[in-house]
Amino acid sequence: MFCNESASSRGLIKLVLTIEKLKLNYQSFVVMEFQVFLIIISILFLMVKSLSRVPELQLSYSSKFAPSILKIDLSCKGSIDYFDDCPSMKNTIIPKGYKKQIKETLPETLTILSYFATSLFNKNSIESVFWDIVENCISHLGLEDCVIYYVENDKLIQKAAFGNKGNGAEQKVLSPITINMGEGIVGAVAQKGVYQIVNDTSMDNRYIVDDALRKSELAVPIVVNKVVIGVLDSESSIPNFYTKNHLFLFQLLANLIEKKIQKIYEKGIKIKHDNIYFEQATELMEKSKIYRDSKLSLNCVASKLNISANYLSQIINKLQGCNFSDFLNAYRVKDVKRKIKNHHFSQYTILSIGLEAGFNSKSAFYNAFKKHTGVSPSQYRAKVIKKS
Repeated sequence: MFCNESASSRGLIKLVLTIEKLKLNYQSFVVMEFQVFLIIISILFLMVKSLSRVPELQLSYSSKFAPSILKIDLSCKGSIDYFDDCPSMKNTIIPKGYKKQIKETLPETLTILSYFATSLFNKNSIESVFWDIVENCISHLGLEDCVIYYVENDKLIQKAAFGNKGNGAEQKVLSPITINMGEGIVGAVAQKGVYQIVNDTSMDNRYIVDDALRKSELAVPIVVNKVVIGVLDSESSIPNFYTKNHLFLFQLLANLIEKKIQKIYEKGIKIKHDNIYFEQATELMEKSKIYRDSKLSLNCVASKLNISANYLSQIINKLQGCNFSDFLNAYRVKDVKRKIKNHHFSQYTILSIGLEAGFNSKSAFYNAFKKHTGVSPSQYRAKVIKKS
């Protein structure tokens, strides 16, 4: 059940207990997720302030582990109703439009945040993180069912589950299914990177029956480095079950999972300049010229290499210092420049050369060309003609 009470003795006791728990971790801050710690403290003190009507309250925190002295200004209007006005809460892991949801889901929000701030330190694989979240977070949300999918080679694989499909003791998904990218509600969410709430699955022909036919579904993407790497999916036997509060908690979980997985990538990936996958990707670009395919995507290239899209993204970022889009467009721009210099293409329009190189629109072509060369395609051709 979600909490709708703004103040109660039970709520005060929970806040005090949570603060006491956090005091222990305050002394050993080095093992805490710094941003999550700040969010928890901010929420707790704002709630205490709202409940006790303290006119002014500030929390200053400094640590040798922090890059600089940090101050959270909690004197913002005196109530959690004005949470959006606090400078310290901007650009954080809390999803946008969260004021009402924080108040209505306070116990669940604190459970999730406290868990992420004090746990997962010994989890160094994505699968172990997923199972830990299922057992320690999702199990407290009062849900009938939840599955965490992971994207591998343009397919969504069930990696962890709560409910009938989950065997937490063995960390095994029972009768797992695989969904293609774009297939079903989960596949659509993974493909578009946008959450979906389906109030009546019988009215949605995308719905895929798994272990049982259910009436409503909530699916939220997990995005890391601007790439969808998984989906949090929950189903219920009750139509119209999922509310904005459920969405808020799932988006909060997805944001926190993103932070943890980023740290796993940072710790686990040791890429050398002779990385075999990078060499294969480069060969596909230079010899097979796959960049000329205007629909080419990160997932498509990763599939050709038999690695995950996220791993390929990390390789390109580490070795080239850019994202996949810039990496791809560099080859296309190079192709365009080569043809502009070749007199055999002198009768071709600049746009036709750009489209042949793989750009799917004039604006995408012109923007990428100028980004990589500093001049427009027309200016570049004029310079080539002048030199010849």
